[in-house]
Amino acid sequence: MKLQEKILIAARETISIEAKAIANLEHLIDNEFVEAVEKIYNSKGRVVVTGIGKSAIIASKIVATLNSTGTPAIFMHAADAIHGDLGNIQKDDVVICISKSGNSPEIKVLVPFIKDFKNPLIGITGDKNSFLGKEADFVLNSYVEKEACPNNLAPTTSTTAQMVLGDALAIALVNLKGFSRKDFAKYHPGGSLGKKLYLRVSDITAQNQKPIVSPDTSVTDAIIEISEKMLGVTAVLENDKIIGIITDGDIRRMLKKSTDFKDLTARDIMSVNPKTINQDTLAVEALDMLEENKISQLLAVENGNYAGVVHIHNLIREGIL
Repeated sequence: MKLQEKILIAARETISIEAKAIANLEHLIDNEFVEAVEKIYNSKGRVVVTGIGKSAIIASKIVATLNSTGTPAIFMHAADAIHGDLGNIQKDDVVICISKSGNSPEIKVLVPFIKDFKNPLIGITGDKNSFLGKEADFVLNSYVEKEACPNNLAPTTSTTAQMVLGDALAIALVNLKGFSRKDFAKYHPGGSLGKKLYLRVSDITAQNQKPIVSPDTSVTDAIIEISEKMLGVTAVLENDKIIGIITDGDIRRMLKKSTDFKDLTARDIMSVNPKTINQDTLAVEALDMLEENKISQLLAVENGNYAGVVHIHNLIREGIL
């Protein structure tokens, strides 16, 4: 067997094994999952997520997901917990403990202390009959038939299952809280994701010049205005109201008909009823309009008045596209 073929077989088999295990989780979700979500939802404290080894790494990811979706959470390493970090657990906190076997030595030491604190304990384990499974107030079953590792040793499928259950918890809480796009934007102000959630048309138009001509402006002057403002377009205004638009495309179509345009005005070549968008609209919605109408520019308006231009290049530069 060729090396390339062996690699492809291993990769596809890994994906297949993990996909089947994740699909099976749907059948393992029961009333304890519901009760665990309700306990977190009604809690006045945070969610403390703990684990050992690879499960600790998954715990960190679950904490990040919870925090980013409006549920305050902190990570506590199970080994560090019994050496002082138990002080992180406060009175109203809910603790999630993650362990594939549910019988790790560190877990067996840690769990009784958590129980002594009287904090609700949610266990994520692949064995409901394990130490963790029996001691937890709520058990989320992360059972998998086998690891993707050919020796059935390296945590692969099991850690994927743990992470998916963590995602399921977080999204269930999102739904209960009615966590909106606006809420999400508060926690993700950076990067292209944040910009999609908070960047508005007004933020774009503020960066651009504002090309304007009147309907009686000569085509020559309209071309100069388009060129100088570098947006490939100009609005045509009459009595301060938009009555048309002239784009590079309009100029090209005019030149196909005739190169003699010395007597033509903006009114003669403009397109009427141009697409407009409100200044307070999200920039990502401007992108949707551009793509839907297969155009490169939109005229922005504020209270019905011309406010500027949004060009698709603006959105590309901002990382929206």
